[in-house]
Amino acid sequence: MRLLPRLHLFEFLDQSWLPAPLRRGEVDYLHVVLDKTRPYDSVAPQLADLLRMSGTNRIIDLCSGTGGPWRTLLPALRRVHSEAEVVLTDLHPTPVPELPEGARYRDTPVDVMHIPEELTGLRTLFEGLHHFRPKQAKALLADAAARGVPIAAFELTQRSLLYVLFQILLIVPLVWGFTLLIRPRSWWRLVLTYLVPIIPLLILWDGVVSSLRTYTPEDLEELTEGLDNDGYKWHHGVHRVNGMSITYLIGLPRPR
Repeated sequence: MRLLPRLHLFEFLDQSWLPAPLRRGEVDYLHVVLDKTRPYDSVAPQLADLLRMSGTNRIIDLCSGTGGPWRTLLPALRRVHSEAEVVLTDLHPTPVPELPEGARYRDTPVDVMHIPEELTGLRTLFEGLHHFRPKQAKALLADAAARGVPIAAFELTQRSLLYVLFQILLIVPLVWGFTLLIRPRSWWRLVLTYLVPIIPLLILWDGVVSSLRTYTPEDLEELTEGLDNDGYKWHHGVHRVNGMSITYLIGLPRPR
């Protein structure tokens, strides 16, 4: 049951005009949270199964930004599928200097609506699907089905009253706490986090908006309706780990 309507409001991190220190402050916070909590490490066995079923070792990660969960997820994946590799892609590539073994960042832009033919493998999106409006999201999924390539999308955010309330109450204190773990320390980060708390407020806004943009399992059912070309199969669900919920959508072509 969808108690909250999906609202496609703007996120500061999506805006090209966002000043570099504020962008860096938000991105660094998201990095340290993912690195310390490692929620997506739990999907490594699921990804390994998808690679085996798809007959490939390569993952094409879409909307990779500055690396997403791969610093910890890929080592976890390679422990259960030793030959796994990932190619990170983005419309605005941001090469990451500290990628784990088996990962590389494509330095040319990749538009998810027009993915180059040579980028073959299991497509993944982590916290990426909610950035697209329904028509765009359906087109992205339809392209995978039409080409007969596997795709997996994962979202940690939830569109629920309880989750939004949790964000409103706890995001700012969490930013204050996790900022102390970010290295190297910078005077501007401390000022913009504690003295003039612009960074925590930006993260709070973007976090709530991400939740309001997130597709529920019912939404995913609607997005994939009619996208069963040539036996292509879809399934979705919610994976719970350490008190967190990860909504996922999997698309698989018919075995050849």
